[in-house]
Amino acid sequence: MSISHDLDYLDHLARESARFASVLETAPSGARVPTCPDWNADDLLWHLGEVQWFWGTIVRDAVDADAAEKMKPPRPANRPGLEEFYRSASRELSAALSNTPAETPAWTWADDQTVGFIRRRQAHEALIHRLDAELTAGSRSEMDARLSADGVDEAIRIMYGGDLPPWGTFTPDGTRTARVQATDTGDSWLLTFGRFTGTDPSDQRTYDEAGIHAAAKDEGGAAAATISGSAADLDCWLWGRPTLAPLDRSGESAVLGDVDAIIAQGIN
Repeated sequence: MSISHDLDYLDHLARESARFASVLETAPSGARVPTCPDWNADDLLWHLGEVQWFWGTIVRDAVDADAAEKMKPPRPANRPGLEEFYRSASRELSAALSNTPAETPAWTWADDQTVGFIRRRQAHEALIHRLDAELTAGSRSEMDARLSADGVDEAIRIMYGGDLPPWGTFTPDGTRTARVQATDTGDSWLLTFGRFTGTDPSDQRTYDEAGIHAAAKDEGGAAAATISGSAADLDCWLWGRPTLAPLDRSGESAVLGDVDAIIAQGIN
């Protein structure tokens, strides 16, 4: 079945961003972030503040990434400064996204060059980093099931199995299919494994590597392997965060291994 994108991303962005800031207030500056071990709590606060500042600038000023980067302020030197920067960036991002129609053209790194893409992406950015903040502070709370299912969809269709560049080719292997199934929302995704090949004309780099393609709609046919769990746990798994419960894995071990190999690459 295909997922319905009728979520209020702006509401979710506001809620997750506020929770993120509230939780980090209870974590010392030097507390390590277990899901991002190179970071401490202040690094995490700076990261999401920087991200939200960047995308707020992209939308508000109608500039591209290079122009936004040139405008970026320096990192504040202490926790109070970081907190003020984050609050300001979060407010400005929410205002920019609220005041700009979703269909408005905007620079993004994806094929979808609209403000709607940024709304969705930033709701999920805030959700995952809210979880990072909670794990840092030791106070994990529930993740919204429908938002999490939408996060699974985004991760599968855009982060792991995005549209091919015009110079690339994907050759599917119909015997290597896997179903990812959210047991609480009923959403599911059918993945087909294959090879991605091609040469990028911009740098002449040649690719020949494993890849996946997600069907536009899961019609419910047979799959060689199945991975299922709550939408929140699937979202955490795809983003390399700890699940609350083990995922259920069944079917051909080789195909399950294919899934693991793709997910192990992580999301940049």
